Amino acid sequence: MDIRGLQKTSLIDYPGKVCCTIFVGGCNLRCLYCYNKDLVLEPETLPFFPIDEVLTFLQKRISFLDGVCISGGEPTLQEDLPAFIGEIKNLGLSVKLDTNGMKPGIISRLLEDKMLDFIAIDIKAPFEKYSLVTGVRVDTSALKETINIVKNNVVEHEFRTTFVPDLLDKEDIIKIAQAVGGCRRFVLQRFLSSSDLIDSSFNVHEYLPPEDIYEAVYLCLEYVKAVDLRGF
Repeated sequence: MDIRGLQKTSLIDYPGKVCCTIFVGGCNLRCLYCYNKDLVLEPETLPFFPIDEVLTFLQKRISFLDGVCISGGEPTLQEDLPAFIGEIKNLGLSVKLDTNGMKPGIISRLLEDKMLDFIAIDIKAPFEKYSLVTGVRVDTSALKETINIVKNNVVEHEFRTTFVPDLLDKEDIIKIAQAVGGCRRFVLQRFLSSSDLIDSSFNVHEYLPPEDIYEAVYLCLEYVKAVDLRGF
């Protein structure tokens, strides 16, 4: 595991639980608005955390933590992800996985083996805009497969979209809700500007007014069971 970040305690990364958040290096997307630039482009420049040290840390915090959130970067690119999750589960901790959903085979295996307690899938854009928003050519059939796998599994899950003005509009959000139709929770996250984005020239010019956000939420509820707003 190429672990390049460790947040010892988080109250927001795993809904309803006190967790430790682990960040892995590398990603197969290049989203223009991503603020984890070093994790994605230059993980080797960040501190490295050996697995044994991470597991020892988790063991010492076992009475305080409820679970672990594995994020990135993109965790499903790590070949030893299943074995690492197994070690965490052996400690008695719940595991949440944050993923872009581009590796349905790995996600399916983890779910079939009951290694995940929560999975969050980031949906970047409507399918027809995926390559534009992610900065690479994307096979959206893989993402569609992941969406179906997760929706039809009993594991707790959420699909979430960062609403980035200038890249997405209200109609795009509704299209995404349609794409994940029937899911238990669709999360709309506010974009937070940063000076350290993958595309340093990217700049948000105008945010939607609150009434438009609420209208989008109302329309999304036609397709999904619940909509959460984060950061708005």
